[in-house]
Amino acid sequence: MDDMGLVAKACGCPLYWKGPLFCGAGGERTGSVSVHKFVAMWRKILHNCHDDAAKFVHLLMSPGCNYLVPDDFVPFLQNVALLEEEADINQLTEFFSYEHFYVIYCKFWELDTDHDLLIDAHDLARHNDHAISTKMIDRIFSGAVTRGRKAQKEGKISYADFVWFLISEEDKKTPTSIEYWFRCMDLDGDGALSMFELEYFYEEQCRRLDSMAIEALPFQDCLCQMLDLVKPRSEGRITLQDLKRCKLAGVFFDTFFNIEKYLDHEQKEQISLLRDSDGSGPELSDWEKYAAEEYDILVAEETAGEPWEDGFEAELSPVEQKLSALRSPLAQRPFFEAPSPLGALDLYEYACGDEDLEPL
Repeated sequence: MDDMGLVAKACGCPLYWKGPLFCGAGGERTGSVSVHKFVAMWRKILHNCHDDAAKFVHLLMSPGCNYLVPDDFVPFLQNVALLEEEADINQLTEFFSYEHFYVIYCKFWELDTDHDLLIDAHDLARHNDHAISTKMIDRIFSGAVTRGRKAQKEGKISYADFVWFLISEEDKKTPTSIEYWFRCMDLDGDGALSMFELEYFYEEQCRRLDSMAIEALPFQDCLCQMLDLVKPRSEGRITLQDLKRCKLAGVFFDTFFNIEKYLDHEQKEQISLLRDSDGSGPELSDWEKYAAEEYDILVAEETAGEPWEDGFEAELSPVEQKLSALRSPLAQRPFFEAPSPLGALDLYEYACGDEDLEPL
C-alpha cells in the first residue's frame, strides 16, 4: 500500500486514488499487489472507462454493481484519513495546502484595490509588474477561459477565475495550463493556432521590446524558432496536442505574451530549458516552487511589519483580519488537489478531442 502513491501517479491518477487502486487489484485480501494483477485490472478499466469519473466509480463499486453504497467509500476514506497523521500539511505537496491558498489570496487582494472580490482588466494587468500583454489580458476577459458571463458583461473576473489564471501563469507545463493559454491564443476557436494568430500576439511583444531599447527578433525568425520548438504535425498550424506533446510549451507561450519570462528564457540555453522542463524527477513543480518562494516573502514582510511588543494590540488591516480569521482552521487541513494532478482535469468540459475542438 505504501508504494501505491507512485503507481497512482504513473497511471495519471490523483494520489488519493491509491487506496481504491490497491483494493481494486486485490490488495486488501493478500496485503500486496503483483504487477500482473494490477496491469490486468488497469487495462480493463482503460477499456471500459473513458473518463476519470467512470474510472473512479468503477474502482469503488462492488463486483456486479453499477452503483455505489456508503461502504464502497471505505478504501478512499482510509487513504484521506492518512492526511491527519502529517503534523505540517504544507509538507504534503500533492494537496492544495493553506500555504498555496495564502499566496493566491494575497495576490488577489493586492490586485483587488477596491476589495469587492472582483478584479477588472486594469487590475489584472498589474500582475507581475505588467508582464502580460494587453492583448492577452483582453482575451482572458473575452470569455475564452472564464465561466459565466460576468467577465464579458461587466469586465470583471472572480477569485475562482483568478485561481486558474495564477496557477496557469506560474506553471505552464501542466495539461490544464497549456489548455488555458491555447484557448486564449486560439482567436477564432477553430482548434489550431494559425500564423496570423501568432503574429497578432507577437506584434505587441515587439513594441514592448522596442520601448525597452531591446531589438526584437523579426517575426519570421521567431516563427522558425517556435516551429522548431513545437514541431507541429500539420504545416502552418499548431494544435493543442502539439503543445501538450512539446516539453517547452511554457517557452512558446511566454514568447507571445509574457515579456519578463520571455527575456528570462532568452538568457538561457535550450539545453538548460529542456533540463528544467523534465518532470521525471521528484523535484517540485513550477507552481510549488513559486508558492513556496512567495509564501516565504509574504511571511517575511508580515514579520517585518509587526510592531514592538508594548502591551497594546495593533489594529489589523482588512486583509490581515481576513487571513487571521482563516489561518487557524485552514492550516489544519488541505483544500483542493495540487496543480500537478489537477493538471490532468478537463476544466472546460471539452466535448471533443484535442485536435478537433469545437468553436467557442
